[in-house]
Amino acid sequence: MADVIKFSCNTMRSSSSSMLTSLSSNFNSSQRAFPPLHGLQRRVLSVSDVSSVGCDFTSPIVFGPRKRFASSKMHATLTETEQPKWWERNAGTNMIDIHSTQEFLKALSEAGDKLVIVEFYGTWCASCRALFPKLCRTAVEHPEILFLKVNFDENKPMCKSLNVKVLPYFHFYRGADGLLDSFSCSLAKFQKIKDAIELHNTARCSIGPPRGIGDLALESLSPLKEKQAESSAT
Repeated sequence: MADVIKFSCNTMRSSSSSMLTSLSSNFNSSQRAFPPLHGLQRRVLSVSDVSSVGCDFTSPIVFGPRKRFASSKMHATLTETEQPKWWERNAGTNMIDIHSTQEFLKALSEAGDKLVIVEFYGTWCASCRALFPKLCRTAVEHPEILFLKVNFDENKPMCKSLNVKVLPYFHFYRGADGLLDSFSCSLAKFQKIKDAIELHNTARCSIGPPRGIGDLALESLSPLKEKQAESSAT
C-alpha cells in the first residue's frame, strides 16, 4: 500500500523528540478519520488541522513499495575492440597465411629442409573451424615445422591444380623431397596429422634440385633461376 502525505515544517517550536511524538499521535488520529486503504493504489491524504504540531504540510512524503534495481552495473563508456576472425589467428611465427600461388611457391622454396604442413581451409567450413585450435596447439608444440594456411576461396585455381576437393585438406612437404603426403582430416581424425608428423619430421639429407608440385614448379622460384632471369634482363 502506498500513501502520500504532504507536509513541510517552517519552524520547529519544540525539540525534535517532542515534535515526532506529537506528529505520530496526530497522524494516527487523522488516519482513523479515513477509511482503510487496500491494494496498491496511490492516494493523497490532505491534513488541514495541524496547529498542534506547528507545521504546514506542503511537501509530499511518499510511502510506497521499493523499486528493484538491476544488479548488473552499467558502464558509462563502452570500448569495442575488433577481434580477429578465427582463420586470421596464427599460433606464432611458424604459421603463415598464403594469399597467392606466388606466395605459396616462395614459402616452400625458402623452407629449405624443414617439414612444411599446408592446411587448405574454408572460412565457411565448420569442420575447419573445429580443427583449427588443435592445429594451432600443434604448431606451438613443433616450432621447427612450418605451417602454411591456404584459403580455398582465395586460391581456387591453385587448390584445383593441387587436387584439393574436400576441406580441411593437408599436404606435407619437405624441401627437395617435394610432396610427402596428402589427406583430408577432421577433428575426430586428428591423430592422422600426429602420425604423419612422427613419420615425416625426421632429419634427412636431400640431393638434387627441388621437384615440381603437381602443376606448380618450385624451380621457377629457385634462387639460381632468379639470378639467371636478372642477368638476362640486364
